[in-house]
Amino acid sequence: MKKFFEIFKNIFRIEDLRQRILYTLLIILIYRLGSHIVLPGINPASLGAFTKSAQEGLMGMLDLFSGGAFSNASIFALGIMPYISASIVIQLLMLAVPYFQRLQKEGESGRKKINQITRYLTVGVVMVQSPAYIANIVNQFSGAVSPYMLEHSFLGLSLFSVTAFILLVAGTLFIMWLGERITDKGLGNGISLIIMIGIIARFPFALKAEFIARIGEMNGGPIVFVVEILALMVIISLCILLVQGTRRVPVQYAKRIVGNKQYGGTRNFLPLKVNAAGVMPIIFAQAIVMLPLTFVSMSQVSAGGFWHSFIDYNGLGYNIVVFLLIIAFTYFYTAITINPNQIAEDLKKNSGFIPGVKPGKQTANYIDEIMSRITLPGSIFLGIVAILPAIVRYFGVNQQFAQFFGGTSLLIMVGVVLDTLQQIDSHLKMRNYDGLTKAGRFMGRSGY
Repeated sequence: MKKFFEIFKNIFRIEDLRQRILYTLLIILIYRLGSHIVLPGINPASLGAFTKSAQEGLMGMLDLFSGGAFSNASIFALGIMPYISASIVIQLLMLAVPYFQRLQKEGESGRKKINQITRYLTVGVVMVQSPAYIANIVNQFSGAVSPYMLEHSFLGLSLFSVTAFILLVAGTLFIMWLGERITDKGLGNGISLIIMIGIIARFPFALKAEFIARIGEMNGGPIVFVVEILALMVIISLCILLVQGTRRVPVQYAKRIVGNKQYGGTRNFLPLKVNAAGVMPIIFAQAIVMLPLTFVSMSQVSAGGFWHSFIDYNGLGYNIVVFLLIIAFTYFYTAITINPNQIAEDLKKNSGFIPGVKPGKQTANYIDEIMSRITLPGSIFLGIVAILPAIVRYFGVNQQFAQFFGGTSLLIMVGVVLDTLQQIDSHLKMRNYDGLTKAGRFMGRSGY
């Protein structure tokens, strides 16, 4: 405990680190305040039905990522999800379109162009999503909207639709700007940090609801609650292992003599991550299995039998399909993220080689074979983590609290926390202070 407080004091002794932490906290405060500013013309007291409907399905996931801003009908209702959608599209284009492949190889200048294109695409995505969000409120929850805003029009549209559209678009772009400010002047990856803060913001309410529900039970409710907390801690530890897990491949660098200096001759390791795909397979899988639910809702046809199980989050059919899709998408996204040919080429350029394996094609095949082997257990573990909320709901855990037992939310929180701790640890080591751990190393992940 004494060492912990000493490290905490060291963090604030470093002026640059202290300023970055305070700047990050200020941006987070601005983001959370904006999440509670309701769109003009909406009566917050009349949003009960909309809030209840926004706790399930695709809207439930959007509300989770926005920290409740979606169900609050705030100016930040769409959150950062349009930016995430745009980023996914760009990443897929990098796989198929030569222009984006060239940009990816251009280094810093290419990265800036890709970021600029992502911003433009984000504007397009949010301009499509905003009218859908507004139409949902107006058509199904019109009682929450001021009659004055609905009756008065501008350019053929209601005053509410026009003002809400402008504010929703501006809100998403402002959040994107806040995330970039954190990345540039704060601590950690800004976009990832904003997503994590939105998720954590729901945790106290979910924990309180579960505590009240268990305390009210007469047959050992408090003991069950303690067991749930212990189980959550175990799952978090396993997720940390999933995020940090690597297979180290030995790499030998040949000796090179340039002039009077000798280069190379050293031995190192090539870390290949067990879960190189991050949370993207879960996001892809959940987006696909949302389609049947959307079609059934739009057609207003009652689903029975297998289809009822398939569109039910707790149903066996739904979770089996999600599990299998996550395994498939883990391999797909790992293939996008890890390029064995590029790794083999980089090793060859730097006079590096894997002992016992010839440089070039054989090295690429060797790396590809290792990635295939370690991706399988990683994908299965990822699939289990994704369906854990459904499993714990089977044991009576309420839906809000069950979301923190696995899935996208837990992996994002674990990954972002590890990334942030890694940056703090790096600042401490650079100033010759003790790190956060004895080893002084954290292996997080980049992005969201």
